[in-house]
Amino acid sequence: MRARRAFRTLPVSLSHRADTGTNERMTSEKLRLGVNIDHVATVRNARGGDYPDPVRAALLAVEAGADGITAHLREDRRHIRDTDIAALKRGLSVPLNFEMAATDEMVAIALATRPHAACLVPEKREERTTEGGLDIVGGREHLAPRIRTLAEAGIRVSLFVEPEPAVMDAAHALGAPVVELHTGSYCEAALEDDDGRTAHELARLRRAAEHGAGLGLEIHAGHGLTLGSVGPVAALPQIRELNIGHSLIADAIFVGLDQAVRDMRAAMDRARLA
Repeated sequence: MRARRAFRTLPVSLSHRADTGTNERMTSEKLRLGVNIDHVATVRNARGGDYPDPVRAALLAVEAGADGITAHLREDRRHIRDTDIAALKRGLSVPLNFEMAATDEMVAIALATRPHAACLVPEKREERTTEGGLDIVGGREHLAPRIRTLAEAGIRVSLFVEPEPAVMDAAHALGAPVVELHTGSYCEAALEDDDGRTAHELARLRRAAEHGAGLGLEIHAGHGLTLGSVGPVAALPQIRELNIGHSLIADAIFVGLDQAVRDMRAAMDRARLA
């Protein structure tokens, strides 16, 4: 395994966008940035208490250019707390994307809070972070009624999934209007400077995005994206939103959250217009 270089910036040309009128129209649309503030809560919880405040971080991110805020209330409450979700809903002027496991408890919290969106994600208590996409084929019977309940409450439902055309078909069959493509494998390859694997994983993302958009799904993406790796993904014209958290909070240690968000916003915009 090669040594990792955190600040290598991948060229947008890796995306190999097809030169079509449809792609040009899609690319001209602003790519939304959702800032995940989970790891502000991680720092807070390391010492207990209420500082740093994830809600204050969310408001700073919005001032710096975030189009929405994402927060994951895990079943073990390891970072975001129930009170954070309620405070975010009260205090935000932009959409709140509530990441949640597809459990009865989380559905009840979503119904009580009424966020703009709920992104269903898999959870394992032993994992450090979300390790992969939902099994929406094997989990269809479990997911379908929860998707329906959330949608009937006016909450936009998205599914965090692996970037495969067959998974896009399954998401469409479930009636979810949005999918978020798991970019973790692509980001791991990029961090390891494995150009062949990076290109392979980016091609997977491109094929899934094209197939899903063709079905009428709104395509989002996220997990592990950094300032160096975001460009080729942001350049994919079918993708409408990127959700980014850990790297922004990490960069904020050195440049401040305001600048970290502005830098990411600028990198996304450059890639979109390239």
